[in-house]
Amino acid sequence: MDYQEAVRRLAPCGLDCSRCADYAGGEIKELSARLAELLQGYLRVARVKAGQKPAFAGYPQFEEVLATFSRAACSGCRGDNVLCPFDCTACRCTREKGVDFCFQCGEFPCSREINPVIRERWLSFNQRMKEIGVVEFYQEQSRVARY
Repeated sequence: MDYQEAVRRLAPCGLDCSRCADYAGGEIKELSARLAELLQGYLRVARVKAGQKPAFAGYPQFEEVLATFSRAACSGCRGDNVLCPFDCTACRCTREKGVDFCFQCGEFPCSREINPVIRERWLSFNQRMKEIGVVEFYQEQSRVARY
């Protein structure tokens, strides 16, 4: 993994776009599509099993979630088809400033409005990247759960 590959995968806030459930080129999409393929026609079996195991009564909802994962289409925060549910100030600001990550800006940490849902992660992730480097941060993050 080199710096440019890490930049492609990581959003300016530090979240790993490549491991997001909405990422078009991600493993979640790939595995979901494969699982949906393997389970094709399983609904009739799930209906039979629902009598013994009530969890199978929710199989149609599971199929819909799986289908949604398998249709992931987000390009990641640096692409042209951004489907992130957060309005990200960091994404816009880093483009304006010509930096890859917030920590590379002389104003970091700034007082700009960062979505409260990601603000704490944004700050800690960018501080960590500044401390150990972007590639090392990516490798470190790839060993922990995305969510």
